[in-house]
Amino acid sequence: MTPPVGVVRRDRWGVPHLLADDVLDLARLQGWAVARDRARQIELDRLHVVGRTAEVLGRTAVAWDVLARRARVADLAERAFAALDEETRRWCSAFVDGVVEGLGDDTLPGRWQPWTPLGIFAVNHLLFSTFPTKLWRAHVRDRLGRAAVDAFVGEAAVHSGSNAWVAGGGRTASGLPLIAGDPHRLMESPGVYQQVRLTCPELDVIGLTFPGVPGAQHFGHAGRVAWAVTHAMADYQDLLVETLRRGPDGVEARGPSGWEPVDVRHETVEVLAGDPVGIEVLTTARGPVISEASGDEPVHSLRTPAWELADLGFGALLPLLRSRTAADVERALDAWVEPVNHVVVADATGEVRHRVAGRVPVRSAEARVLPVPADDPTTTWTGWVDLPREVVDPDAVVVSANQRRGPGWERIGHEFAPPVRAERIAALLAGHRALTVEDAARIHGDTAAPTARALVDRALAADVPEAADLVERLRTWDETMDADSKGAAVLGALRSALVLVLAEHPALAPLAPTPDGLYAPWLDLRGRLALVLDRWLREGAPFGIDLDAAVAAALARLAAGPAPTTWGDAHVWRPPGAPEVRLSGDTDCVLSTTSIPGLDLVVRGPVARFVWDLADRERSRWVVPLGADGALDAPHHHDQLDAWAAGVLLPVVGPRTTGDAR
Repeated sequence: MTPPVGVVRRDRWGVPHLLADDVLDLARLQGWAVARDRARQIELDRLHVVGRTAEVLGRTAVAWDVLARRARVADLAERAFAALDEETRRWCSAFVDGVVEGLGDDTLPGRWQPWTPLGIFAVNHLLFSTFPTKLWRAHVRDRLGRAAVDAFVGEAAVHSGSNAWVAGGGRTASGLPLIAGDPHRLMESPGVYQQVRLTCPELDVIGLTFPGVPGAQHFGHAGRVAWAVTHAMADYQDLLVETLRRGPDGVEARGPSGWEPVDVRHETVEVLAGDPVGIEVLTTARGPVISEASGDEPVHSLRTPAWELADLGFGALLPLLRSRTAADVERALDAWVEPVNHVVVADATGEVRHRVAGRVPVRSAEARVLPVPADDPTTTWTGWVDLPREVVDPDAVVVSANQRRGPGWERIGHEFAPPVRAERIAALLAGHRALTVEDAARIHGDTAAPTARALVDRALAADVPEAADLVERLRTWDETMDADSKGAAVLGALRSALVLVLAEHPALAPLAPTPDGLYAPWLDLRGRLALVLDRWLREGAPFGIDLDAAVAAALARLAAGPAPTTWGDAHVWRPPGAPEVRLSGDTDCVLSTTSIPGLDLVVRGPVARFVWDLADRERSRWVVPLGADGALDAPHHHDQLDAWAAGVLLPVVGPRTTGDAR
């Protein structure tokens, strides 16, 4: 298929390098290229936006479609698109035109709209936020009391793992900064990020993009300036407990000033080979109601900055691509809304900056922890938090790994990652005064287990004769989570066994039944115990739990079964259409790879890795877990997998071919 006006060249890994005469032609060309590479992925994401995936995937997709309809994702995208400046609207529309051309007849039900990319961006972050965790905390409060909530929050190994850091020119061999990063999310196939190069007379950017969204949003190198982000772990969404009443005038909700009208719509979710599902879509003055309204039971509405402002931050994207300096990037990100990100930036003059970008509302502290009453005036939003930013000394290193970054961060969020990954990266960087791209790449693969000692010490002190061989393996272990490590295998197996023992404790019995539905992963007791296990081991367990007895019981349970072999045998990623991969790393390692306790399956890990060199962009490197193409039988579906698994980064600019590869 002939591309729109412009040139598509592909490197040896099939990554599209796009050249056009202006930004609108470039956007159209990017849309065409992503449709050729990721047709099925972006078409399903389009259906995710409008809540129509069950028409293609069947009953298993109904829960998502119901949430998308209730959360009014498509309405938000349409409102945010209408509020954009004229140039950004034309840019998004040109991208969509290219997508439609690239898809041809390869489409699912419905059609693309100019606002669809905004919806896809919103879909990628709807469950990437804090409201599902607030549902978990409410689950704990309702069953064990408000005081019990604090046992499951704080600086614990929350679902995070992303790293981004910048070393100023005073610390590098070239004399100019290096930026490195490895975002961590759910491991998906096709991957959540797509590599791309975007070139026209006014910009030339290499970066990672969400398929179906124009530009390069979170990670990019524009030649003279580069940037990278991690999730700031900010709490920028509120769950409001709404009291509803129904009468002859319709549905009303009780707000801070009394009863208020509720917008009511009725929609139908069509289901492949199944009966349609009718739903009621309610919207209060605070936001969409995301839970089912039945009888007089209270419901939850979701209030977000994006909904409040009718803004998904797309006004930042074109200025970001056009940036030439660190100050340009910072100005562009003044328009960012959500997700709230920690950003590191450096430019070719040697300037380094870091900031938190986005919108965090000013409101009560309790709203950052739990669902709060919609009619309580203290839960209203009273402005936006002034988020941290600074210019960095050129000899400095700044590391962001989802951790709290100083006093005052309680106004930003309630739950952060422990500082262990950031401290480990900083320690590894401290040994370098002439850092290179290769040095930076090696840091991505560090497998030191900084939190293992607390469990190892309790295991060494346990009196479980039948587990003596296992304990000896822990005694001689070097505390690295390498795939071929036998000691790491014991540590991982013991941790899983301990989580299962704790989950059976009578004190936690009220939390044990996991409710079915879309939020089950957030409400699963075993997963939540795995997240707080290290803190409990270090600080003591709540609820009268005897941790020493629990560790002994876990060792006995482990000794009664087959002996663990190597960590890689139990720590596996199985991507569809590609060979399974035995992985090194662990949740709290720099190489952060996370598996579910009791399952030999990695579910989260680095969905990209990169090092941006400000002295010479062609020395920069990157890699993704699979490849450029989403089709299972395509030559570039998983041709980066071996390099990614081995910790190898690939050149950002490789050998070129003329024209499109297909």
